[in-house]
Amino acid sequence: MKKELEIYVHIPFCMKKCGYCDFLSAPADETTQNHYVGALLREIRYYGELCRDREVSTIYIGGGTPSWLQAVYMELILKQLRVSFAIRQDAEISIECNPGTLTREKLLTYLGCGVNRLSIGLQSTLNEELELLGRVHTYEQFVRNYELAREIGCHNINVDLMSALPYQTVGKFLTSLRQVAALKPEHISVYSLLIEKGTLFYDKYKFDVVRREAGMPTECLPSEEAEYEMFQKTKETLKSNGYVRYEVSNYAKQSFECRHNIGYWKRSDYLGLGVGAASLIDNVRYLNTRNLDIYIEETKRIQRILTGEEKQESGGIGRVNLHDEADRIDRNGQMEEFMFLGLRMTRGITRKEFEEAFHMPIEAVYGEVLSRLAGEGLIERREGTIKLTDRGMDISNYVLSQFLMN
Repeated sequence: MKKELEIYVHIPFCMKKCGYCDFLSAPADETTQNHYVGALLREIRYYGELCRDREVSTIYIGGGTPSWLQAVYMELILKQLRVSFAIRQDAEISIECNPGTLTREKLLTYLGCGVNRLSIGLQSTLNEELELLGRVHTYEQFVRNYELAREIGCHNINVDLMSALPYQTVGKFLTSLRQVAALKPEHISVYSLLIEKGTLFYDKYKFDVVRREAGMPTECLPSEEAEYEMFQKTKETLKSNGYVRYEVSNYAKQSFECRHNIGYWKRSDYLGLGVGAASLIDNVRYLNTRNLDIYIEETKRIQRILTGEEKQESGGIGRVNLHDEADRIDRNGQMEEFMFLGLRMTRGITRKEFEEAFHMPIEAVYGEVLSRLAGEGLIERREGTIKLTDRGMDISNYVLSQFLMN
């Protein structure tokens, strides 16, 4: 039986860099996009050869804005994946889309090439908030794209929303949440805005971040109390609309949980393709170079290896110089990840899963931590399962940090 593999494909291009975004993405001209897709196809062929013992269960195409690419480019990528890898018949194949970049041609191309899940980055239904975020679309464009996707047969759609935006009130956030829930997508992700260093938002709001962390009144960002209320209202509103919370920030109708992301939280092996993409293979984490020129040139070497013009060195999956980093995760690191990733899911983890992975009882490693967190009402231990309580979910960052060993 072949080992399971998930695939992530990174498309680093977008129409415009949003003010809050710290992802590896930027606008690019047609020539750059063409060269990048050629490089990506070479990388796909290379790893297809190395992964013949693997069966692909999920594919996730993210960015950037994958739907910014011309339909013909995405068709080439999706077809090359099918040629190079053994993809399960029931594989979940997702693509991230931004409103205003979708067309009927693109959607028909995606569906024709096997895409069966769309993830649409809306963020807010209020146009003034979209403008503040630097989004290039309006709510009305989103609705048109959403309705078009439904019309041509997309039956699994996720919508992304953001909370705790500058100047956002609880009432404004609830307006967005209720409008999206009324559209009845199969999946809704709700993330609190993080102000990351190196972004335009950090330069603009960094002093407010410091004020909030110090418990002082803020000028632009919602208070901690308002952010917490948004968090609580999200749970209540989506539950009343038939959504089940299966992870800290993710809600789904029955049977529509994102299988790809669950694989991350369960530490399944995944292969990252594209500039800056990360992989986890047999407890080794690889990170592709973030330099686009180096990435393109190194895939030309891959092409020479594939054609036999250059001899392949022996070694593991990271046999070429695409990688900026390659780190083997030691046993302690694996246990840490097992806990703080697995406990993000509302189903939690089981003692049996831990023992099968590490050949020792979980209490031998985390007995003291588990007892303390249970005493604080932050985790629940029942019938061999360990999971966060509602209160534990509310302060999940604190709880999950308790499982770090160093």
